[in-house]
Amino acid sequence: MIAKRFCFLLALFGLTLGSTAAESQDNFYQGKTIRFIVAYEPGGGFDVYTRTIARHFGKHVPGNPTTLVENMTGAVGMIAANHLYHQAKPDGLTIGHFVGTLVLQQVLGNEAAKFDGRKFGWLGVPVADHGVCALTKASGISSLEGWLASKEPVKMGGHGPGGVTSDTARILREAIGLPVRVIDGYKCTGPIRLAAEAGEVAGSCWAWESMKPTWATGFETGQVKVLLQTSLKGHPDLKDVPIAINHAKTQESRQLLEILDHAFGTSFRSYSTPPGTPKDRLAILQKAFMATMKDPEFLADAKKARLEIAPIDGPATAKTLAGFYDLDKATVARLKKILLGDVRGRDTPQ
Repeated sequence: MIAKRFCFLLALFGLTLGSTAAESQDNFYQGKTIRFIVAYEPGGGFDVYTRTIARHFGKHVPGNPTTLVENMTGAVGMIAANHLYHQAKPDGLTIGHFVGTLVLQQVLGNEAAKFDGRKFGWLGVPVADHGVCALTKASGISSLEGWLASKEPVKMGGHGPGGVTSDTARILREAIGLPVRVIDGYKCTGPIRLAAEAGEVAGSCWAWESMKPTWATGFETGQVKVLLQTSLKGHPDLKDVPIAINHAKTQESRQLLEILDHAFGTSFRSYSTPPGTPKDRLAILQKAFMATMKDPEFLADAKKARLEIAPIDGPATAKTLAGFYDLDKATVARLKKILLGDVRGRDTPQ
């Protein structure tokens, strides 16, 4: 009898603790504001995704906090990433949104990346990007075969190290011998589109999910054409467009393209919290992120904004990004030479 009564009291105590913990989280977030920090310019894909998510995120967090979106631009997202790591309070009230490739840059020794990507808390990504490369009709190149046969490197607009536009082109040059010359320094894809239309560059590489709606007029008029897919699998919209990995001739080249897909595909649009965020609050935010991705009202808003949604959760995102730290020394050295070794050399005009 005493043993049964003890077990009953212990169970009751456990339920009380669980209820108290849940109530404490409700009390914590109630009346608070969750701040989303976007590392890129207003109106861009990262900004639009975040503002759409933020409008629905709070109702999936205990206590229904309000949300605020702030743009903290510069250095291809490094300023925001460094701020999240060193200055943002790890209290569960700040969420950062920057490219997952910055973690790869830190692994490669980019001195601007002053963080350890394994210590962020990862919430997930709203969609795995599908990388493509497009050129203008004015470039005179209308097929991958013609591009590969070009006697002169084709000028491609880029952001800089860690940016999808720059890193993709440089990896393709190494992996399949694509003749490109990367022109760094563009702040975002909008200026790159304008530069391509003005003839300053021939085109660029970034996500089809972003390129399709923002360069729609160019595709509709035939002034712009996708010539290559950099993701490992083809997109339904682009059934006749070649896939880069099918043109890789060595295992080392295939590995480079697989890393490219992990960096600019499955972990690219990642959302994270500062290091040291309490585990229970991180779990709440991870759950809220995935709940938002399934919210009918959010999905309706995303459809209006032409945003594709196919989410990957936080643990899976963390695993992908942690994988960069497991790359062998030879691969890291090769990637460092490809992505960082010629930034001040032959690519960018002096």
